[in-house]
Parts: sequence; structure tokens; C-alpha cells
Amino acid sequence: MQILGIDPGYATTGFGVLHSSQGQLHLLNYGTITTPAGLTLSRRLVMLYDDMMELLSTVKPDAVAVEELFWGHNVTTGIGVSHGRGVILLAIEKYGAPLYEYTPNQVKQAVVGYGGAEKRQVMDMTRRILKMEKVARPDDAADAIAIALCHARSATSLLSRVQET
Repeated sequence: MQILGIDPGYATTGFGVLHSSQGQLHLLNYGTITTPAGLTLSRRLVMLYDDMMELLSTVKPDAVAVEELFWGHNVTTGIGVSHGRGVILLAIEKYGAPLYEYTPNQVKQAVVGYGGAEKRQVMDMTRRILKMEKVARPDDAADAIAIALCHARSATSLLSRVQET
């Protein structure tokens, strides 16, 4: 199974691509999609959509895992990220890939084993599980890899198999 993990945003969207087969996980690629700060939000969203469609057609994922939004203190930033996330969900739906959404706590639980883990713990555990030499950079890409890892672990759990029957 090829899994595309997405950490949504409108300025920077992280992505990570994992291959999962028979309990073995391999990191294939990761990076970010960025949009220039000087453009209008609507123009940035068009660019994000086009880049997401290109990423999807290049990766050809069997599943796409996207992080649900966590509303912190900066509502203005959260609104822009919400717009970006909406465009990302639209691209995934238009492409036709199965979509799975995870909260930050679900990602932490799946990767570290504790839903209240700190960001650095998630990044380090992701590095260890995938046998990476160092933590992926930038943080958006590292987060996307963790989201893909969360799906890989969730999709192969006994509970998900029971729920499918």
C-alpha cells in the first residue's frame, strides 16, 4: 500500500510518502508544497490545488491521510489553513483516492504510544521507526510523514479489520 500523508496549510503543506507491505514500512519521499507570500489567498489556493493534483498523479497513492485541524490561539492563521485544507480535500476527492483523517492526538498515539506526546518525541520516534538517519526537515514534512505512519499503523490494526467485516 502506498500512503500519502498530508500536513495541510496554504503557505506550506507537508507531504510524506510511505510504502507499507506485510508490516514493513519504507519512506519513499517527502517534502513541501509552498505558495509565495505576496500573492492573494485565492491565487495561493489555486496554486495549492494544482500542485496537489500533480503530487497525487505522481505518487498514485492507495490512501491519503490528512491531519485534522487543531485550533490554537491564532484564529486568523487557522482560517487560512482551513481554506488550504479545504482545497487539499477537494483535490483528493477529485483525484479519487481514499481519504482518511486523523487528529493530532491520534497521530501522537499511533507513533509514540501517548496522545499527549510532544512534537519532538513524535519526530524522533518517526525517525526511529522508519530508520532515518535524521529527522526530516522542514517540520511540515516531518509531520506529514508521521501522519502517513499513523495511517499505516491504523490501517493494519486488528480493530480496523474487525470494523470492515
